[in-house]
Amino acid sequence: MCVFVGGCMCLGINLIRVSGSDFQHHRYEDMVRALFAVQSECPYITRIYSIGRSVEGRHLYVLEFSDNPGIHEALEPEFKYVGNMHGNEVLGRELLIKFSQFLCEEYRAGNQRIMRLIHDTRIHILPSMNPDGYEVAARQGPEFNGYLVGRGNSREIDLNRNFPDLNALMYYYEKTSGRNHHLPLPDNWEHQVEPETLAVIKWMQNYNFVLSANLHGGAVVANYPFDKSRDPRIRGRTTYAATPDDKIFRKLARTYSYAHSWMHKGWNCGDFFDEGITNGASWYSLSKGMQDFNYLYTNCFEITLELSCDKFPPASALPREWLGNREALVSYLEQVHHGIKGMVYDENNNPIGNAEISVSGINHDVTSGVDGDYFRLLLPGTYTVTASAPGYLPSTSTVTVGPAEAIQLHFYLKTAPKQNLKGKPHHGKKNLSSPKAPLKLGPR
Repeated sequence: MCVFVGGCMCLGINLIRVSGSDFQHHRYEDMVRALFAVQSECPYITRIYSIGRSVEGRHLYVLEFSDNPGIHEALEPEFKYVGNMHGNEVLGRELLIKFSQFLCEEYRAGNQRIMRLIHDTRIHILPSMNPDGYEVAARQGPEFNGYLVGRGNSREIDLNRNFPDLNALMYYYEKTSGRNHHLPLPDNWEHQVEPETLAVIKWMQNYNFVLSANLHGGAVVANYPFDKSRDPRIRGRTTYAATPDDKIFRKLARTYSYAHSWMHKGWNCGDFFDEGITNGASWYSLSKGMQDFNYLYTNCFEITLELSCDKFPPASALPREWLGNREALVSYLEQVHHGIKGMVYDENNNPIGNAEISVSGINHDVTSGVDGDYFRLLLPGTYTVTASAPGYLPSTSTVTVGPAEAIQLHFYLKTAPKQNLKGKPHHGKKNLSSPKAPLKLGPR
């Protein structure tokens, strides 16, 4: 039996066929076959790569969509979706498999919205971060799945409590005017995390991700950082922990919630979340989570999407869940194209990597990638933006951001004057003893 749904209003598609037989739960081998089938159907816009292996040796496969797979193009942002971090929260895994098939099918069908997304964005989809935990949960099946069975990896470690805790360091730096981005990892950190966590951190180090979402289950709400509270729990209550980018995070969460068929209504799973969004710490405080780590260690802004009351819904529920999330998955992805972006060059038009981009009034900087390009998500408004790098004079510009595509703002940094031994600018050879060349001393 086929159900036909008109998608022309949201997706610019005349007709979308949703076949009940297309929806099933994918065990590991089935998932791998499904991903490679997509790659086979759309070979010129996809690439499959592994970021590592699970404890039991299963590959953590990523499916990439791009008009130039495998290549970072300057000024083209990198985006990622991550599913199934908790092995028994399976809807995200199935949605991302279906989303991959959808992107391929709609690209081939000539859907202009999807074609533009793939041409202008490098999209990375990791359907399962925890394939070992999934297999444990799948053996129980939807009917008998417990709330915790298969949640952790094969060592029963919760991967969303397994990242280095950078929040404590950030909260200390806030009080001491310390660093506000790309915080250092603790010594020996690689031996303190699980193989799946290690693989994802290495993935973050290798790609300059701009925006991300992490798909979970057990509630229906868009959760945004910080997850960890600044203050200890008081009388059983936790307090809101805002990031310096709280307004943009709220907007990102609302984008998904309102594009979702019912998340924005607030009442779901016996809980109420106004507008279908919540600050993580305001809900309950969580340490060593992945979304906070993204924000504090990389340029990436990540939110956590809780997508279903039932962590392991029956296959019969998947078509409805897909239709409920389809537009939201596309709309959220499009948010990577807002704010400002540009190149940072030196005087000879050579790109400068790892330059810091700071926005006046927002105490969180981002950095340029190895190709010299940077991306800064911002709400509409007028901003004062500064680019700086060691050995160069900083450059500041004022820019007005609109509600549409990212505004391009390039920076050209001049080499800073060389310093003499006493720290004063050295302007070349001069006879400082000559009365024609008096020694100029600055104020002390």
